Amino acid sequence: MDLIDIGANLGHESFDADLDAVLQRAVLAGVSQLVVTGASRAGSVRSLELAGAHPGLLWATAGVHPHHAVEYTDEADAEMRALVARPEVVAVGECGLDYHRDFSPRPAQRRAFERQLQIAADTGKPLFLHQRDAHADFMAMMKDFDGRLGPAVVHCFTGTREECFDALDAGYFIGITGWLCDERRGQHLREFVKDIPADRLMVETDAPYLLPRTVRPMPSHRRNEPMYLRHIVEELARDRGETFEATAAGTTTTARSFFRLAPRGR
Repeated sequence: MDLIDIGANLGHESFDADLDAVLQRAVLAGVSQLVVTGASRAGSVRSLELAGAHPGLLWATAGVHPHHAVEYTDEADAEMRALVARPEVVAVGECGLDYHRDFSPRPAQRRAFERQLQIAADTGKPLFLHQRDAHADFMAMMKDFDGRLGPAVVHCFTGTREECFDALDAGYFIGITGWLCDERRGQHLREFVKDIPADRLMVETDAPYLLPRTVRPMPSHRRNEPMYLRHIVEELARDRGETFEATAAGTTTTARSFFRLAPRGR
């Protein structure tokens, strides 16, 4: 098995004590490569450090999540540009808009997002995007950069069918997480994931968040880990009417091409 987890928050404090064991379990479960999400100034530095410590296995993104948009200063912009220039950093983000929680004022979110879109336009690196309850503004801001951006993935997609196909029509990729495995919140995704083209579909755990509710036995700590990626692939394959092997191969091929990852050992 050869799976790629395109979004794992391995810099989270919950992994501080046992990260090596977490990575070992992931590899034994068939996860051959992981992209470590950078979602703040400090978090992006940590993601790069982790990628540097585990070459070939871990890669990094660098960005500022909308929750942290108020920290996006001129100094932060310079930091992000320096990080994105590193070869271990394979995407700009996590960046975007989040009107669900509004942890940062919406004008600050839009300013931070626009500046990170400019970094992506200037460097040609892929975008790792976040959008929640902000679809219209998100799509409008992306449209302002039409023709100037490289590939873009809407990470941890939880929106409607219409929002999904707006993103696909614009040329973006879709990242599916354990939200799909949640019978309380993810049922609507099951109705249209089969219609997402295989060459636009990727999978991610978003660890330590979104532990798939299909995991048995359910761990008492509730921490999600990359080793549980196969549970997402299993559900996705079932909903798409494919074999596990077909969904695994398709999402891995797409991820490797999107992030320009050489297979481990090459």
